[in-house]
Amino acid sequence: MASCPPVLVMYNPVCGDGTAETFFNEHVFPRLEEAHIQVTQKMATGAAGHAGTIAFDFLERYEGNVTVILGSGDGTLHEIINALSLVALKGVRKNVVSSSVRVVLIPCGTANALYCSLFKPISMNEGPAYKLKSLEAFIMGSDVVPLTLTVTTLSAPPSSKQSCSNVAVSAVVTSTALHASILHDSESLRKELPGIERFKVAARNNITQWYSSHVKLLPTPSAQAVEIYDPDQKTFVIHKDSDAHGIVDVHGPFAYFLSTVNVDRLEPAFRITPLASDIVSSEVSLDLVMVRPHRDPTFVMDTIEARNAFAEKSVAVLTAAYQDGNHINFRYTDDGKMTNEGTGPTVVEYIRCKGWEWIPDEADERAHLVCSDGAIFSIVKGGKAACSAAVPADGAEFSVYV
Repeated sequence: MASCPPVLVMYNPVCGDGTAETFFNEHVFPRLEEAHIQVTQKMATGAAGHAGTIAFDFLERYEGNVTVILGSGDGTLHEIINALSLVALKGVRKNVVSSSVRVVLIPCGTANALYCSLFKPISMNEGPAYKLKSLEAFIMGSDVVPLTLTVTTLSAPPSSKQSCSNVAVSAVVTSTALHASILHDSESLRKELPGIERFKVAARNNITQWYSSHVKLLPTPSAQAVEIYDPDQKTFVIHKDSDAHGIVDVHGPFAYFLSTVNVDRLEPAFRITPLASDIVSSEVSLDLVMVRPHRDPTFVMDTIEARNAFAEKSVAVLTAAYQDGNHINFRYTDDGKMTNEGTGPTVVEYIRCKGWEWIPDEADERAHLVCSDGAIFSIVKGGKAACSAAVPADGAEFSVYV
């Protein structure tokens, strides 16, 4: 391979099942040596936030495009992107607009959503060669895929004395409702259940919860509209509730509210936003999946009994996501049963839009949780979260070797 830009090798030794260091020693480093790739710096992360600091310091020392060979899950990539997106660089990059960060992904995390979306797994028991696909693409000088990012701003109400807002940048998922609660609670289960089983346990513990919020869906610039998937036409159509500006107001309660960029799945087989790859967007946008209990024809009012009964339908939706994303085809019958046939209301509202605003009910504490690539944030009372898809300007981009 010809001369290459500065190469930072970094792995998270405690992510996933804790085997990243062994995998790098047995497979990654020998392959780099075999390919005569000169590594500029090798680092193991030591604590939360360390990956961002390592990447930040590296970029301040080296000019031009850089390559980061990263052994981790989606959360560590999230740390790096946030560290490099939200802070001004100094050193050799002072007053420089920015440069491209090209990532070689080595999937060592729990779910590895981005890797599994870019390199679709054939089986659930892939060998070492599968985990080296991005590395091989780098060695061969293959193309890179630029990442769309979402920027989520958590702001306080105008009356608040809190002037600054929290900002989170995501490359995979931004969510509220059930998914945010699952990620919030699953962290305490990590030691006991290091694999994806901990997410299922947390899901069972939260499956009866509903989340009270008002949502605004924001139109994409070119279509000037919010689009919703029509399972009859097998395509996206303009949302019928769009106002004169293309904005759609949506009212809860919500059982599920989750948006993605760059991925069609959050686990190897969990295709929660399958249309991200089946019907590829022609512009910068995000795919959003919503489940609202009051779309059920049997819904009367919010009671404990109603929540317990609807939990079975939420389980069915999540289970169908493991069946090649079949949840997006579910409809209600007149008596509230779910089917793949008929013309009843869709169980899942599948949206494609530029972004969204989530304005939680002040009294609903759990509705204030927001998940950004596994990191959990909390909206202050009376505040909101505003999420928008974007691509970095002026050539400053994150991309992945494929």
